[in-house]
Amino acid sequence: MPSNRMLRRVALVASMVVLAGSCSLQPPPSSDAVALLETGPRTVTSEADAAPPADVETTQRPPSRDSSEPVETQPPVEQTYWRVGASPLPLRPDGLGEIQPTPQELVDRRLPTTSTLPAPAADDYVATSAVVPADVLERSTWHPGCPVGSEELRYLTLSFWGFDGGHHTGEMLVHADVADAVIEVFGALHAERFPIEEMRVTAAWELDTAPTGDGNNTSAFVCRSAVGMGRWSDHASGLAVDINPFVNPYVRSDGVVIPELASAYTDREHRRDGMILEGGIVTDAFDAVGWTWGGRWASPLDLMHFSATGG
Repeated sequence: MPSNRMLRRVALVASMVVLAGSCSLQPPPSSDAVALLETGPRTVTSEADAAPPADVETTQRPPSRDSSEPVETQPPVEQTYWRVGASPLPLRPDGLGEIQPTPQELVDRRLPTTSTLPAPAADDYVATSAVVPADVLERSTWHPGCPVGSEELRYLTLSFWGFDGGHHTGEMLVHADVADAVIEVFGALHAERFPIEEMRVTAAWELDTAPTGDGNNTSAFVCRSAVGMGRWSDHASGLAVDINPFVNPYVRSDGVVIPELASAYTDREHRRDGMILEGGIVTDAFDAVGWTWGGRWASPLDLMHFSATGG
């Protein structure tokens, strides 16, 4: 039978073993280390997968700085990119494209601006007016048969805000007599950050291509006849401007809509970015310089169109 001294020694060793098992020689794991040990399904989206196509510009907006706002985790949303001008429409007997329902991607149109000129250095409005450079005239629709001489035109560059929230520089050809008025109007639009998707000189080749019905270029001079009227348009003299034509379409009494995919925007009660509305910044700005709005015509209704002559 063991002695009392032997029993006390055995108890001391046992207590040391228990103490060693309850302590660690390493510090406790950090919260990061614990997270790495978690198991379960995880979705990882690489930057390459999430990035838009290389030819599409995007504007990233920083998250809210108000830390008191709850953070909600939303599943990733797949973004659809529409390529303007990529799909010619079947032709009607009158040469126009077939009028089709507005594609879902364009019902609430917010396409990024494709820049043709360097962006402004600051947020200020910058506009220039000059004799049309030879290379610009060459790529435009002007030719000797137009109702205006090339020396009567002016080449404008104008700052504008895009549907993408970015600050851009656009270009436009106008008659020399209205250059100052056009600069004034777009200055007013710029001050109110009225969104414009695109602003560039219309190229000659565009007049000969099959219609795609999805264009939204804001422009002035285009050497062409008035739609369905057999006479020169005011655009052919640089005395008219079309603004965001897709969201402000041309509508005939027989239901023809131009651009041909823009039917969703004939409902003017459904207000969306870039639309021209009576009493809004666009109509007020053109009224101030004495121009006429085609949105006030009974038929056709030309919601995109402003003219210095009323035509």
